[in-house]
This record gives sequence, C-alpha cells and structure tokens, in this order.
Amino acid sequence: MQGRGAERERIERLLDGARQGTSGVLLVHGEAGIGKTALLDHAAARAEGGRVLRVEGIESEMELAFGGLHQLFLPVLPLVDTLPAPQAEAVRAVFGLSGDGVRDRFTVGLAVLTLLSEAAADGPLLCLVDDAQWLDQPSVDMLTFAARRLRAEGVVMLFAVRDGAPGAAVKGLPQLLVEGLDRAAAAELLPGLPPYVADRVMAEARGNPLALIELSAALTPAQRAGQLGPLALPEAAAGLPSRIQDGFREQIRRLPEAARLVLLVAAADDTGDLTTVLRAAAVLGAAVEDLEPAERAGFLLLSGAVVRFRHPLVRYAAYQGAPLARRIAAHRALAEVLGADGQAHRRAWHLAAASTGPDDLVAEELERVAEWAGSRQGMASASAAYERAARLTTDPLLRARRLVLAAQRAADAGQDERCGALAGQVTVPLADPGVAASLARARAVVELGYRRPETAARILLDGAEATGAGRPDMVASLLTDAVHAAWSAGSAALIGEVAARAPGLPVLAVPARLFPGDVTGAPAVAGGPDGPAAPDGPGATDGTGTPGACDVPGALDALGTLSALVAGGRATEAGLMDRLMTGIYGQLAGDHAAAREAATAAVAHCREQGVGGWLPTTLHLLARTELALGRLDEASAHATEGLQLAEYYDLAHRAAHLRATLAMLAGLRGDEEQGNALAGEALAYTRPRGVGRGTADARWALGLLELGLGRAAAALEHLDSARAEGDHPLLALPLLADLVEAAGRAGRPERAAEPARLLGEWAAALGQPALLAVARRCQALTGPDGTAEEHFTAALTLHEGGSDYERARTALLYGEWLRRLRRQIDARKQLRGALESFDRLGARPWAARARAELAAAGGETGLTTREDGPISLLSPQEREVVRLAAAGASNREIAAQLFLSPRTVGHHLYRAFPKLGIGSRTELASLLAS
Repeated sequence: MQGRGAERERIERLLDGARQGTSGVLLVHGEAGIGKTALLDHAAARAEGGRVLRVEGIESEMELAFGGLHQLFLPVLPLVDTLPAPQAEAVRAVFGLSGDGVRDRFTVGLAVLTLLSEAAADGPLLCLVDDAQWLDQPSVDMLTFAARRLRAEGVVMLFAVRDGAPGAAVKGLPQLLVEGLDRAAAAELLPGLPPYVADRVMAEARGNPLALIELSAALTPAQRAGQLGPLALPEAAAGLPSRIQDGFREQIRRLPEAARLVLLVAAADDTGDLTTVLRAAAVLGAAVEDLEPAERAGFLLLSGAVVRFRHPLVRYAAYQGAPLARRIAAHRALAEVLGADGQAHRRAWHLAAASTGPDDLVAEELERVAEWAGSRQGMASASAAYERAARLTTDPLLRARRLVLAAQRAADAGQDERCGALAGQVTVPLADPGVAASLARARAVVELGYRRPETAARILLDGAEATGAGRPDMVASLLTDAVHAAWSAGSAALIGEVAARAPGLPVLAVPARLFPGDVTGAPAVAGGPDGPAAPDGPGATDGTGTPGACDVPGALDALGTLSALVAGGRATEAGLMDRLMTGIYGQLAGDHAAAREAATAAVAHCREQGVGGWLPTTLHLLARTELALGRLDEASAHATEGLQLAEYYDLAHRAAHLRATLAMLAGLRGDEEQGNALAGEALAYTRPRGVGRGTADARWALGLLELGLGRAAAALEHLDSARAEGDHPLLALPLLADLVEAAGRAGRPERAAEPARLLGEWAAALGQPALLAVARRCQALTGPDGTAEEHFTAALTLHEGGSDYERARTALLYGEWLRRLRRQIDARKQLRGALESFDRLGARPWAARARAELAAAGGETGLTTREDGPISLLSPQEREVVRLAAAGASNREIAAQLFLSPRTVGHHLYRAFPKLGIGSRTELASLLAS
C-alpha cells in the first residue's frame, strides 16, 4: 500500500461510519494493475469485528445471469429464508433454487437490499466487488440498485472496475480514481535493484504498482545486475497490460508442466469451486499435488473449497499463455464434469469455448441457455447466448434468427447500441417474413433511441408492408411500434398514416378516428364548451370515414375498448406497447386517471418481465400522468428514477423526454437554474433529430417557468414555439391554457383568442372534466367581464376531484379578477385557498404570486400549514416514511414500497419522531390528521 495514504483514509472513513450504523459506497477505478484489488484487500483487513462478503468478476462468467450475485451471497444464503415471501421467492428464482421464472426484477433488487441489511444486523458489513466490469450485468444492476439506496444499515460496498475494459457497466456511484505512484513510492517497491535498472523499470511501469513488481520479478539475474540491452524489457510502445502479462507469463513458464495445466483449468473455470477444478484437471492427467507449485509461487489462494487467483491478471496470463489446443482441452474437461453436475448453462458455454468452428449441437444448447436466462430476467446474458449460438450456426436463416433474437434481448436490456450492431450483422433480404419483421423492430429500436423517430416509424411501416402477406400475425406489433415512434416525432400526419394501415386494430382505432388524412387545419366547432358541436367539428363524422372528418365519439369508444382489453390481459402480442399507447391516448383525451392506470400497468410489466430498456419510457408516461393530476412529488420521483435508469443504460432519447418533464417540474417549483439546464439538455438532443414531442415539452417547460416567474412575454414565445411543434391542435391541447394566460398577461389578447377557442371546442368534444375546467377558465380570461364569474365558478366545480394544482391556478386567476373589481372579501377566500394549495405542492413562484395578491386584497399572508407545521421539519424521504407509517404500514412494507432497507426506514422514523414531538407510531395518525 505504498503511496496510498489518501485512498486508505477515504476507505477507512467509510468503515468507521459503518461501525456507527451509516452506510457508504465507493467505486474504485483505474487501469489494470494500479492497486484496486490491494485497496479492497486493505479494506477487508481493516473490517475487524464485521462480516465481509466478496465476489470477483470472471470474464468467462459474464453471460451467466445473476452468477455474481449468487457467489457474493453464498456465505449468507440461509438469510434468504428470513426475507418477506415475495423477495425470498424472487431470490430463489434468480439463483436457480426453484423452477419459477423471475416476475419482478425490482423485487430482486429490494431483496438484495434487504439481504445486505440482514447480513449487517449483528455488526458492520463490508461487501467487496472486484473486477465488476467482468461481473454479469444483471448482478451489477441489482448490486448498484441496492448500493444507491443504502442509508443507515452499517453496510460498506466497494466496487473495483478496470478503466477501459469492456464489460458490465457500473454507474451512478461515488468514485475514487486510483492513479500511478509517484517516484518515491515506486522506488520503495524495487529494493535491491541498481539505480540504472530501477530507473528503467520505473520508466516502463509508469507508476503502476503491479507492473513495478512483476516486471522486476521477471528480470533474469544478469538483468538484475545491470546487464540490460535495448530489448531486455518490452518496447515502450507496448500497452501496459500486455507488459504485465509478459511478466506473469515468464513466471508461469517456470512452473512444472502439470502445475501449468491445473492453473489453466482454474483459469478457464468460472465457478471458483476447488472440487470442479480438480475433477476437470484429473480428466487431463493432473492431480491435487500439482496445485502446490502454483500455490507456493503465490498465483493461487486456496480457502476451504474455493480457489481464487491472487490477481485477475494472473488468470488472464495463465489462460492466454497456454496453447490453443490446451485451452480447448480444458474447456472440454470442464464441460464434462459440469454436465455430470447438472449445470447445463455452464456446460454449454464451455462447449462453445471449445468450438473451433460451427457446431449446431452446441448452438442448440446455447439457445436453451438464452431462453433460461431470459426467463430469469437476464436479458443481457440471454443476448450474449443467442449471439454466440448464431456464431456456431451453419444454417444462414437460423443464424439470422438467432442474431435478431440477440438484438431484441439487447434492446430489452437497454443495450440499444449493441442491438444496432447485432442487427447490422444480419444479411438481407431475409426469406423468412417473421425474422424480417423482428429485424425491422430491432432496427427501429436503435433509430428511435439515438436518431430520428420518423425514420423508425418508416422502417416499421415498410416492415409491415413487406411481411404482411407472409406473417399477418406480426403486423399488429410492427404498426403498434410505428405509431409510438410517430407519436415521439410529434407528427399527426404520420400517426394518421400508420393508423390508416389497420384502423380496425384496437391500438390503432383511436388515432384512426382522431387523426384522419387531412390534419392541416383545425376543426371548427360552433358554440362554447357547453354548446353543440357543428357538423364539421371534432365531434362529427360524415359516416363514410372520409379524410378530414374527426370522429371523436368513435375514438373515445375505441379507447374504452382498448383499455378494457389491456386491463383484462387480452391485449395483442405487443403487450407492453398496448399499455403504453393506452396511457398516451388517455392523456390525449384528457382522461388522466385512466392514463395513470395504464401507465402503472406498463411500469409493472417492465419490472415483472425484466424489460429494463423500456422502463424509463413507461416511468416517463407515469410521471406525466401524475403531473397532469397535480401529484408533483410522485411525478418527480418517477421521472427522477426514469432519468437515472436512462442515463445508466445510455438511452439518450428516453433521457431527453425525462429531462423535459423534470424541467417542467422545476419550472412549477421556480427552480430557474435547474429548469433551464434540463430543458436546454433536452432540446440539444431533440431538435436536431426531429423528436417533436420532446421539443414541445421542453419548450412548454421553459414557458411555464417564465410564466410562473412573471415574465409573460418570454413565456408566450416559448409556448408558441411549443405549440408549433405539432401539426394538429390535439397535440398542443395540454399547453393551450398556459398560452392563453401568457398572452393575456403579456398584453397580447389577440394571441389568446384562437387557443381559447380550440381548447373550448376540443374540451366539449372530449367531455373530460379536467379539460372542460381549464377551457372555462380560459373563457373567463378571454370573454367579456359579464360572463367571467360564471366561467370561473363552473371551472372550480369541474376541478373537484381533479388536480389541486390546476384548481389553485383557477382560484388564483379568479381571486385576481375579484380583487380588480374591489370584491376584497371574495378575493381573499380564493387567493387564500390558492396560496395554501401552491404552498402544499411546493409551487413556490405561484405561491409567491398568490401571497402578493392576497396581501394586496388585505388578507393575512403569514406562514401557511406547510411552512409552520411540524411536517415541514422533515426531509422529503422522512415525510413519505411517516405518511406510510401513519397509515399502518410496517417497516418491511414501507421498505418494499420505497425501495429502502427496513433498517433505513427505522432510521428515518427515529429521526422524525423528535422533530414531530412524538414518541411512538401510534401518535402519527392523529398528528397528521390535525
């Protein structure tokens, strides 16, 4: 640990915190051989009085879903029986201890969190994850899921990752970069070498401790004495890892042949099980005695039934330094003994490693492994197995099918770029229309995820046309994906074009009736929102389906049918996309409660099926429905989780949509810096790629921010730009009320008239109270003063049971209008209600505006309930824990709902009770009620 004082200190602070009950996480990263493992070993040595769990990533085991998780928890596996039943069942499923498939991946993550908490019940716990880049991705996902939620369990998690190495991604954790040693510290690692030799070694090693040690150890006696020619050490141009490998290989070559053989088998093995290694070595003629030279040389560490390399680079050197024929023989021997042990998935991978050319039998075994991994939500592992199976397949059509399956599983795992690379390897045209359709869907995933959604929709439309005759059963899924891509593009014309391909399909029936061929002009309706629709308005149909006629009643009937199909589990094979589009249509029609129900089902589908790549999209929809319902805290939580996942998986398209939503929430709360930053990031992605919906939402967020801060002219320009992103009034319907208010406050009433008219017409046609309420509010703002009060009071009635935020907006405007008429008492009532609602929701700029108006009306503007009540003393997390505890939920139930450990829940309650002035849970309900 020469020269590592600062690194040791940071780790020891975490360990000290764990002894006090505080959890901590650190991602230790740096180049190969820099000393990451040594720091983890130091942490283990300093973890006196605590339990240590350790796992090391093994490159050959990356495709085994949850293999790393199983290895980590093997010493505490009996604790699984103490978990809540759903969590215990999920763990048994992913560990292969039961025949069940994994239904809910987030339950697995919560189980990991609870297991860590239980393992730390009797003292601090140290979890060491070495070479995490070589751990299987599902294990990494679950461990980082838990790591980000640790609070007060007394758990320290240290992840070590080699920079630049391909493999599993570990993101979102505090980091510690381990750099090269300075000259003085490096010299301490080279005792006894002549200065000239030491200088040469230090120049080659560039401060890398492992390189310093191994390069010096590889020197011959003559070289150590100073007899160095120009080629005595590797050339400077060689990469450092290869130089380190040269040092290891030189030492391994000095071992007896039988010792090198058993070392090779241990390197090829992915179980770390000593019995497995020795049985496979025996097949090749080696015995347990042959371990001794390798152990004596320090290459292997033996502990009970576990064999571990002292450094992962030793494993690599032992494997890569062996001739190809011997590596193949080692994998075959391991496949033989693992087959006898019933480990079919490991056997298949070893047979694949032993293959030197196509092998259809092995490919079949790997396809079964892929299916097994997929059933356990190991989508990344399933993709790898399908890809390897494709490489071993002789039949071109079967090879294409397996490559397409690999691409689809990669997309499900959130690996969109890899999905594109796999799809690009498929030779086209394809004779099988089903495979061709699946390929179109894979290509569209990448196009939607990183490029232009309109192009993605075109790819899917072309795929539907090409495969329709041969595989009519796949047309529905292609068109459903296409309408979703068209929605992202914000093009009603494209949505209508997709829907026109199959207007009888439930998922397309809604847009087929709302977006007919001619959408260049806005439909006109006579009368106000309570008046009858004219024959050519949005509620009309000519009975012939002629383009240009919107059939709103028919669309609402179709939406009801689709909602019933989805709720009853009888949706088409698209499944998730049906739920997603049902939620989108519900929002479009202003039925936000139904949209929230569909969005919740879509999120649950992703969690249960392990479709991590689509989870950010469904969380975005859920956040938007919560926002429309005025549930700002819930919307923020869902959008934040979605953005974290999108960034984790590098899903740029989904991240842009989520940033726009978070920008809107920031605008509502008056966080100008965050709102501008989030909207700017979103626009930087969406505008060049034609992501119309994302651009409109980001512009809307900026407009709402400006409107809340009282800068109406700037708000109007942003909102007009947002409206212009769509080619149909329905696409802009949710923001029209803000545009009307901005135009009025900016002194531009002529720019408010048309939006108010359109909002009124469509609200009347759609008939949803939420839309009718804001339409009446806008009529109050744009109509004659003689009718304003009627519209305001009607709007407040329509708001009942809906969004508290929208109701407060209406009450604020009504109160302002009453104050201008000098009806101060009536004004104070409306303004006080608006202030309390805005304050409760944390909508600070709107609360400030309401407070100023209330003061002008002669009202009391002192502290409101949110500000002076004891609940205001709690953090947002403490408030949520207290709310659930007051409802009677146990610590375990709260932990499951909030994705915390039970110990963290207890910690939050312990901190909350003194702030609230109470001493027990039984006092919570009455306190909150008061």
